[in-house]
Amino acid sequence: MHTGAAPIRHIAVIGGGSAGWMAAASLANSLQGACRVTLVESEAIGTVGVGEATIPPIKGFNQRLGIAESDFVSATQGSFKLGIQFVDWGREGQRYFHPFGPYGADFDMVPLHHYWLRERADGDTTSLDEYSMAWAAATLCRFDRPSRDPRLVQSTFDYAYHFDAGLYAGYLRRYAEARGVTRVEGRIGSVARDPESGHVASVSLDNGQTVEAEFFLDCTGFRGLLIEGALETGYEDWTHWLPCDRAVAVPCAHGGEFTPYTRSTARSAGWQWRIPLQHRIGNGYVHCSEFISEDEATAKLLANLDGEVMSEPRVLCFRTGRRRKFWNGNVVAIGLAAGFMEPLESTSLHLIQTGITRFLALFPDRAIDPLGVEEYNRLTALEYETIRDFLILHYHATERDDSPLWRYCATMSIPDTLRYKIDHFRRYGRIVSSGTELFQNPSWLAVFIGQFVTPERYDPLVDQRPRVEAGKHLESLRRVMREAAAVMPDHRDYIDANCKAAAT
Repeated sequence: MHTGAAPIRHIAVIGGGSAGWMAAASLANSLQGACRVTLVESEAIGTVGVGEATIPPIKGFNQRLGIAESDFVSATQGSFKLGIQFVDWGREGQRYFHPFGPYGADFDMVPLHHYWLRERADGDTTSLDEYSMAWAAATLCRFDRPSRDPRLVQSTFDYAYHFDAGLYAGYLRRYAEARGVTRVEGRIGSVARDPESGHVASVSLDNGQTVEAEFFLDCTGFRGLLIEGALETGYEDWTHWLPCDRAVAVPCAHGGEFTPYTRSTARSAGWQWRIPLQHRIGNGYVHCSEFISEDEATAKLLANLDGEVMSEPRVLCFRTGRRRKFWNGNVVAIGLAAGFMEPLESTSLHLIQTGITRFLALFPDRAIDPLGVEEYNRLTALEYETIRDFLILHYHATERDDSPLWRYCATMSIPDTLRYKIDHFRRYGRIVSSGTELFQNPSWLAVFIGQFVTPERYDPLVDQRPRVEAGKHLESLRRVMREAAAVMPDHRDYIDANCKAAAT
């Protein structure tokens, strides 16, 4: 029986933060001590710290690690997230909600939104938001876990979290170290490569220490010290489609509503995020430096906060895009080392999660089969590109023409893959896909409708089904959702009862 090449016995994770410690925790949990895991990080290097909002798959990541939700939320000053409210994106003065979970509950073989489109054509002005259980709860600042009974409307929503990314990294560090991960303190001074294979052989630290390993995960952020600095992998730049290249971030004290959702407010040169945690609100202004200075962006952000500023604003510079290869030789880039997507749809931590999960699914031996490397790169590139298209939609589908950024975005060329999706939706309200995508039909529907990509007509099959009493079904759904949301606990009360952070 052929047993293949020798197994990998030592993996080095280079870099800490969310990416490094999510990787180390997953490796420790999956490899169960059969392979040594070393993480190298420097206390002197700060983390980006804007990955405070997540999407529902994060629950599965924590569950696979055996992490209890209440313990994790408490330890990270967390709160709950039912979706994202978008303000002023399609038009100034207009807002819509991107919910976690479907719209309504399908009562026919034709998707619900086509019946909504027909009712609207007949003069009904009810917003699509009104058919979302997540929004019914969010608009009242209520939260509870979804029901497991599929017959109940309370089962038709999902949720994620807001949390302090620094506290999450610390939480996972304790988890990983308890399972045998060795942490080495130090800043990377140089990277040595094997002269024959070209693979990374070791990293040397400024303190003189050398860390050798058979495989490396590059979690060094934008710098990509291994994937780019040593291996010169190359970068695919997407700033033509996603022109924002700066973010200024600042926390503030609580004020306003303790919302169980993230808010994204479009500004003249970008957009502002609002993420409520238990102990503060995270805020930031993602913007394009071509159209606004850092000082102006900072002033705009500080003028639109709900509470007193809690620290000095921090500026982050970035370039949206991805590495030409995510796995090169014996290095896999994870997190910001792999690429950058602005946090418009809270995908930063998710891309860390899927990068790690995909690596474990294609885990190599010391020979590192090129076929596995090719598949990793193919799947990861596809994931980045489909997320890219979803983000571009937010910028391109706008009626705003009040500033240079929005005029540029409304008229810019877009990827053919996105144009194809838009054309299909405009024609018949149909959502098409080339395969597995992170953002499913309800997400695309939310942005299409919310930003005025209006179908010319609904699905013709609707008119072939006269026995379906759609109007009654839709009215009933709205009523039942409102009633269900009204009896849910208040968001703050739910946290206080189940996962309140310890006093500091």
